[in-house]
Amino acid sequence: MSRYLLRRLLVMVPSILGISIVLFTVLALAPGDPFQELASNPNVPPEVAMALRVKFGLDDPVWLRYLHWLVAMLHGDWGFSFTSRMDVGVLIMQRLPTTLLVIGSSQILALVVALPVGVLAATRPYSVFDQVANTLAFVGFSLPSFFTGLLLILVFSIQLDWLPMVYQSTLRETGWAWWVAQFKQSVMPVMVLGLLQGASLVRYVRSSVLDVIKLDYVVTARSKGIGQRRVLIRHVVRNALIPVVTLVALQMPVVFGGAIITEQIFRVPGIGSLLITAILGNDTPVVMGVTFVFACLVVIFNLIADILYGWLDPRIAFR
Repeated sequence: MSRYLLRRLLVMVPSILGISIVLFTVLALAPGDPFQELASNPNVPPEVAMALRVKFGLDDPVWLRYLHWLVAMLHGDWGFSFTSRMDVGVLIMQRLPTTLLVIGSSQILALVVALPVGVLAATRPYSVFDQVANTLAFVGFSLPSFFTGLLLILVFSIQLDWLPMVYQSTLRETGWAWWVAQFKQSVMPVMVLGLLQGASLVRYVRSSVLDVIKLDYVVTARSKGIGQRRVLIRHVVRNALIPVVTLVALQMPVVFGGAIITEQIFRVPGIGSLLITAILGNDTPVVMGVTFVFACLVVIFNLIADILYGWLDPRIAFR
């Protein structure tokens, strides 16, 4: 196991390095100048603007700028935000926990909804429950996240006045009141992402369980008198989860993309909203830092999926 992890970590290094090269090159060749607003400011002398361009190496070749960025990043310096006047690493670490909380909670909600609904729908194919579950899954998967978010705001914030429509990073409440307020303001963002992913996972869980439930070893287990619930949990669901784990890992870029939109709708102070602000302000170091963090998280989640394969299916050996 340890040798497998070490080998996978070594494979991740060139992958992340290649991703960083592509991201940096695309951003470097994109139109726009981060110092355009500074250069047009009459209060800033031209020699000061030129000195800043030399300091940040904006006129150097792309390959040289990338090497400087890579060396600085390895030393913990992710760059300087031209808009916020702060280090990029500080900005990202301030907002990353909020994004991970929303995404992690939404994934847990998606699995909690998709697994039992998909398994029950597969054990009762073409029943009323199966048809209702499939219909709701199609509807939930078809609705875009921005529409679902606005619909939840209209119902639960404006009409019923149950939940706040704007996420607040600094709550005035203390003690248990703080936890209640935090839960209430997290419900709608988590529901938007979780139900969207859960709707798509229901179809895959149902299909995977239907494939496994017809296999010979499941029929043999039933013929030995093992109860239906034990057969489902020990022999069917565990093996049916392998393609579902693959889907969850492959959908992580979609989840992060949905998180960017959701954070804009509910004003969640995460790195998704930070990315949008940086793009609008042409803040290239922040855009590079946020997209690089997203890419690293996707690679890490794929590694976790590979590790889960061995736990779900003992036939898969870590070699």
